[in-house]
Amino acid sequence: MAVFVFTNGYVSIGGVDLSNDITQVTIRTTHDVIETTAMGATAKTRIAGLADNSMTLEFNQDFAAGTAGVEAVIYPLLGTAAAFEVRPVNTAVGATNPKYTGSVLISEWAPLDGSIGELATTGVSWPISGAITKAVI
Repeated sequence: MAVFVFTNGYVSIGGVDLSNDITQVTIRTTHDVIETTAMGATAKTRIAGLADNSMTLEFNQDFAAGTAGVEAVIYPLLGTAAAFEVRPVNTAVGATNPKYTGSVLISEWAPLDGSIGELATTGVSWPISGAITKAVI
């Protein structure tokens, strides 16, 4: 897969496919920067420390019951870690469509976020607990 327009991604939280309710997804990895500069150096040197991973999502809010609604899936997970899976395209995993998996801490939730006459949406930024695994098979 070369460059592409992101139109059909796959996002699962807690084993539930929420792709049809998500308008934006970002998985981010940053590393602590550890300075290693020693005597005699003429410039600072550094190495990467621990990774700090996060996931940002924008949902179209939905209060349907069971696994059909965003609220019904996310609210019971609040304060817990849940498995996630994200793929660029909602098709089979492969070399050009990797899957990213891990455990995300459902640390915040805004069930209502909007203004009169606007689409009901809600956004979150959750820390990932541990490493992100990338697989192509």
